[in-house]
Amino acid sequence: MYSLIDSLKNKFNIEFTPQENELILKQEFDEISSAKVLQEIDIAINEIGLGKPAALAILLENSNIQDVEKVCEEQIIIIIKGLRRVAELYNINTSLETENFRQLLLTLAEDVRVVLIIIAQRAALMRALNSQGDSEYRRKIANETSFLYTPLAHRLGLYTIKTEFEDLALKYTQYDTYKAIAQALNEKKQERDRYIDSFISPLKQKLEEAGFKFSIKGRTKSINSIYRKMQKQQTDVEHIYDLFAIRIILDSQPEKEKAECWQVYSIIADMYQPNPKRLRDWLTIPKSNGYESLHTTVLGPEQKWVEVQIRTRRMDEIAEKGVAAHWRYKGIKSDSESMDDFLKNVREMLENPNIETKDAIQDFKLNFYDQEVFVFTPNGDLHKLPKGATVLDFAFAIHTSIGTHCVGGKIGGRNVPIKHILRNGDQVEILTSPQQRPNQSWLQIVCTSKARNKIRQSIKENEYKEAADGRELIERRLKNWKLDFDEGDLSRLAKKLGYKSLSYLYQAISQGKEDILHFRTAYQEMLASHTPTPVDPQTISAANFVAPTQDVNEHTKNDVLVIDKNLNNLDYKLAKCCNPIYGDEVFGFVSTGNGIKIHRQDCPNAAQMRERFPYRIVPARWSGKAVGQQYPITLRVVGNDDIGIVTNITSIINKETGVLLRTISIDSHDGLFEGHLTLLVNDLQQLEQIRKKLSTVRGVKSCTRQM
Repeated sequence: MYSLIDSLKNKFNIEFTPQENELILKQEFDEISSAKVLQEIDIAINEIGLGKPAALAILLENSNIQDVEKVCEEQIIIIIKGLRRVAELYNINTSLETENFRQLLLTLAEDVRVVLIIIAQRAALMRALNSQGDSEYRRKIANETSFLYTPLAHRLGLYTIKTEFEDLALKYTQYDTYKAIAQALNEKKQERDRYIDSFISPLKQKLEEAGFKFSIKGRTKSINSIYRKMQKQQTDVEHIYDLFAIRIILDSQPEKEKAECWQVYSIIADMYQPNPKRLRDWLTIPKSNGYESLHTTVLGPEQKWVEVQIRTRRMDEIAEKGVAAHWRYKGIKSDSESMDDFLKNVREMLENPNIETKDAIQDFKLNFYDQEVFVFTPNGDLHKLPKGATVLDFAFAIHTSIGTHCVGGKIGGRNVPIKHILRNGDQVEILTSPQQRPNQSWLQIVCTSKARNKIRQSIKENEYKEAADGRELIERRLKNWKLDFDEGDLSRLAKKLGYKSLSYLYQAISQGKEDILHFRTAYQEMLASHTPTPVDPQTISAANFVAPTQDVNEHTKNDVLVIDKNLNNLDYKLAKCCNPIYGDEVFGFVSTGNGIKIHRQDCPNAAQMRERFPYRIVPARWSGKAVGQQYPITLRVVGNDDIGIVTNITSIINKETGVLLRTISIDSHDGLFEGHLTLLVNDLQQLEQIRKKLSTVRGVKSCTRQM
């Protein structure tokens, strides 16, 4: 054990306190485990940039936590606890192959070094995987690395480790492919080096002659990157030409950076033909994460395409720190701006010589997912929800049926109400009841759009059902009372009783909120006062104008409608709820005891009828225009409150041939007037002509057809 402590001191220049040494000595490290720990610490310190706290946390990860709390600083205790919490995730039956799992892992890791340490441990495991005899085990670890650890390395800007993860994962999952690519690269290494030299040498000379200070190098792309190109292009490695990239890094003053990068591009474009479709200008407009560079692809010697990256030393330093990770450059969707800021801060923290101080670490907690919570079902399935989500949100996230019947939940064996706010890592069991139904108050409990939409939909469906039940009840009662069921009259009565629409009256009847006897009395009174008095529109005010008319609800002897499959001579009425006229698209509805009612396709009741009574719907179409038949319609006119505007409106109507003004009512408020005009017209075409003419009257703001 002393050899392990000595190795840490000699190799990494780390010294522990006597109490820490004593705690380390309690751990049972044999020769193999000592080598494993040393490699993990080596990666954490030399490749990632961590220090003594990370090394001590790796050494004491499996030690007694009470002993650790007596000896170690708080930051080390936090890291060890974080490592243990992450380890506990593997005991939950959830899929590692999800973005949610990665985000949950990051959320549970309070200190950023927890995530960096588990990446270091995974890198050590992957490098030693070749010594594992079980090929199935190697494949399992490699797949897990691809799904979980490679994206984490991406996000933290650990480009070298991320690339190594990809290559090793390919090696252990598709060994033959990996071997073939590696062998092909090795066989052509000398040829590739020769080509890179032939490309760089004349370019280097030109840049030196132009007076630039720079470094230039070529790099071979990773095996996994080449494999992806093979897949995308559906070819073999022999036909992949862009196996490497050239990078030019300029030593430029800040005020000259952009100009000098473009000057270098100009020199390259003069020497080699550029592909304009492959120019990427992140100098003029840097990426959202701060990445700046100029990328181009040119046709080099031997007619081969070569990618060239041009940047300054400052730009390269930012890119290498991970603020512009390679996965962004490849076009994968970026995370939020908070993630960009976090990555920048993490890399700056790792470069900070004072990284070991407590104050520095406190500024870099992994809180960039503080707007989300992650919760489990009893089966271990993971769900991501917004911060502030409730048990009811979670129920709807699982399934709409579970949400609509949710009465509460269980968390840790404890019953909680539907409004209970969830926390990260909660394992929630939803409790349901078949009698439960959503109500308006639920909208104040949930915060997810899915839950809100489903609650509104359920409430609306319940309202439709109640309205249909209320309508059926009114139909039966009116039939028993020997009164006509007329939706036009019922609509007017609904407004008179204070309801927004007829549907609300139906619902009130169904729910028992509107007394059925009170309704009968009000309906009878309205019918008794419904007989219009003929007047001359030239001699009295417009507000009291009522003109005589024939009953146009019954069809004339000449059939103008063909119902269902070319059936004629059927009794029908034109529905008063939408007042269809010749030319409207219509359908028939078989009513109870009142024959067939003809409705417009856009009738406000059409959706409800189709949903509730689809078997009563019959096709209908106009077959011809009956001579002399007219149809009542109502126009709503809104305009400026002007004395002469009503005169102008009535004047236009009186000049129209074959159009009769039945009634007109005017309301005035806030400097505007609102008029409702009931006309008798011949067909839809005539109606549209009148509506357009009225819309042109000075002061009229709108003229629309009412149902």
